[in-house]
Amino acid sequence: MKPFPISIQLYSVREAMAKDFTGVLKQIAAMGYVGVEFAGLHGKTPKEARALIDDLGLAVSSTHGPMPTPENVNEIIDTAKILGYTRHISGFGPPQFETKEKALEAAAIVEKAAALLKGTGITLGVHNHWWEFDKSFDGLYPYDVFMKAAPSAFGELDTYWVTVGGADPVAVIKKYGKRLPLLHIKDGPANKELAMTAVGGGKLDWPSIIGAAPATLEWLVVELDRCDTDMIEAVAQSYRYLTSKGLAKGRK
Repeated sequence: MKPFPISIQLYSVREAMAKDFTGVLKQIAAMGYVGVEFAGLHGKTPKEARALIDDLGLAVSSTHGPMPTPENVNEIIDTAKILGYTRHISGFGPPQFETKEKALEAAAIVEKAAALLKGTGITLGVHNHWWEFDKSFDGLYPYDVFMKAAPSAFGELDTYWVTVGGADPVAVIKKYGKRLPLLHIKDGPANKELAMTAVGGGKLDWPSIIGAAPATLEWLVVELDRCDTDMIEAVAQSYRYLTSKGLAKGRK
């Protein structure tokens, strides 16, 4: 296993970024993160964000955004080309995975959305939560039903939510292999009602999880939805843990 480049989903620090977009990105760069994954630009234009990213020597690994439609696809493509990423990620709420039929409907939506991006160099991925793994249909998780019916999509597997849903992230990573170019890395008590911790401070077995990743994995993306401690410090602590254990490759 090689150490994989480390990115940060900026949703983790959304409150701080809303107050000081530039200052928080400078902190992220100083920690040693290689890349960032956007989830909104907090009023900045893509060109303004790209200029700052370039100045700080950061890469944009990917972004979370709306599902591509005929109405928004040109903006999605333009933003991706300006910021320099090829991985656009969306997702669904719990209702879309309540039944097998709903999961198949979600897959059909994604297939249509992926077709809109065909030939642009931008690919469409889907980020999971626990509701894709907390039940089964004919012995398959909703995630399995969805992925089989949406072959055009890749997965950004959120390893923590897989665990919360009751599945084994190692088994899921091994099953989907190259279809998972990005992993979301978060940690905590594996209880959806409780806040997360810095990576390394919770219940997940990171050497086993990251050790299961294929050589084709592009990024480890740290994401903490909420945390009872200072979020900036939790993000820094997550970086230190992953890089010190040889699981992630940073800039320092």
